[in-house]
Amino acid sequence: MSLPAWEHFHHEADIGVRGLGNTLPEAFEQAALAMIAVVTAPERIQYRRSVEINLSAPDNEFLLTEWLNSLIYEMAVRRLLFSRFEVNIQDHSLRAEVWGEPIDQAKHQPAVELKGATLTELKVEQTEGGYWIAQCVVDV
Repeated sequence: MSLPAWEHFHHEADIGVRGLGNTLPEAFEQAALAMIAVVTAPERIQYRRSVEINLSAPDNEFLLTEWLNSLIYEMAVRRLLFSRFEVNIQDHSLRAEVWGEPIDQAKHQPAVELKGATLTELKVEQTEGGYWIAQCVVDV
């Protein structure tokens, strides 16, 4: 397997997003990219504006849902889509800079509206092979 990578996984009503990376921050970045790919093709999004995100949580699992929900919030409030993520994680605190551009219906052709990251199938762990998995189901 070539890392970093992202993928979707089957879930009955919503959609699972999974980020894979050599590091925990890389897995979080890829989970965000997987979530964006539910809405539109990430390669359609240019890096025109940046937003800073700072948050903390009691553990890495809740940190993942807080991270994804923060992105959903920023997208809704600022009317932006993101496609580049630079994440730093230390002691269950996350600092990130994310880049994207305003939503353009014709260019991005958004498929769905993201409602939130859930605790369903929530997992953040380092595998025996040494790479990290960060996953959950997002409500659409």
